[in-house]
Amino acid sequence: MKSSTKNQTKGVYHETKGKIKETVGKIIDNPSLEAEGLAEKTAGKAQKKVGEVEKVLNE
Repeated sequence: MKSSTKNQTKGVYHETKGKIKETVGKIIDNPSLEAEGLAEKTAGKAQKKVGEVEKVLNE
């Protein structure tokens, strides 16, 4: 698997995992879990963008 594809895939995974943590944190009123989810979601979005940029540069 190409580096760009790996970054995009891992980014989507972390973004989704972060959304779930953030939502669960809101539901159970756990600000720490909510913040952790938001951070992971943001990191996932960034990693996905890195993969997209790598893909464009490799074309």
